[in-house]
Amino acid sequence: MAPFFERLEAADKCATLAINSLHCPALDAIWMFFSDKLVWAPLYLLVIFFLFRKLGWRKAIAVTISAVLTVLLCDQLGNLCKNGTMRLRPCYDAFMVSGGLRLLEGEGNLFGFYSAHAANAMGFALVTALGFRLNGKGRYRAYSGLIVLWALLVGVSRIFVGKHFLGDVLVGFAVGALIGTLCALLAHWCVARLVRK
Repeated sequence: MAPFFERLEAADKCATLAINSLHCPALDAIWMFFSDKLVWAPLYLLVIFFLFRKLGWRKAIAVTISAVLTVLLCDQLGNLCKNGTMRLRPCYDAFMVSGGLRLLEGEGNLFGFYSAHAANAMGFALVTALGFRLNGKGRYRAYSGLIVLWALLVGVSRIFVGKHFLGDVLVGFAVGALIGTLCALLAHWCVARLVRK
């Protein structure tokens, strides 16, 4: 089984270098923007504002709590995985550095599996997209499409800035999707059992 994982890791490294090498100065600034956690705080607040406006305060509180829980679980599980697997970030990997990895941000912590950025973004996207459905007046397809696209760009940005392997990001997306969906189902259950009574 070990040769399979070795081949998988080698493919992950090659794919990451290929993606990371697709750059130009104008796009570098965009990828750094998407990779910055703090610039997205207004987006989170705007989404929560519209949750309250479209759902009413009771349903919105349930969805907001589920969104906070999603981000918290994605982030803390990410820390556990990073310390448990101890997979180096690309910027600390000798093969990646010698292969021409471009680093657009500071190196950060030593370990990077999985990408909490990707997990948090995808989790938030899905928990809120499913949360808006509590309105009962539509599926908010435009919002769902745009917020998932945003989450994908946040995750991919981590490869372009040199902080994560492609595999880190893909696993982050999967973890975020799972946790976001489960927390959204929890919000729906709470609304059905508590809010509507």
